Amino acid sequence: MTTTELIHNYYKRFNAADWEGMLELLTDDVSHDVNESSREGGKPAFRAFLARMNGCYQEHIEPLEVMVNANDSRAAAEYTVSGTYQATDAGLPEATGQQYSLPGGAFFMVRDGKIARVTNYYNLADWLSQIA
Repeated sequence: MTTTELIHNYYKRFNAADWEGMLELLTDDVSHDVNESSREGGKPAFRAFLARMNGCYQEHIEPLEVMVNANDSRAAAEYTVSGTYQATDAGLPEATGQQYSLPGGAFFMVRDGKIARVTNYYNLADWLSQIA
């Protein structure tokens, strides 16, 4: 599988809420840079992150553009995330089913055909203004 296919598959599984399928695409020691937060390491931390996100948000990524470097070791994705804030996330405003849509991006490091690092970015201030 090419890196482009890997990243498209990652988001296809995200859109299908196939969390175990997403985890299959990651290295065991994956690094995850959470938007405006800290770096988490390993599949167990990523699994916990997905469980929290699944409980609080219902999201869909589309459209998706993927860019890959010449040796397939790094990739970037640009997308629009549309969603519903369905349950209050710790430290954030109360959820009342607010709808949102905002641009986002992610950077990936790929090793041995799997995702070894995911760095996510979206504009938190934009999201907060949409759910206010």
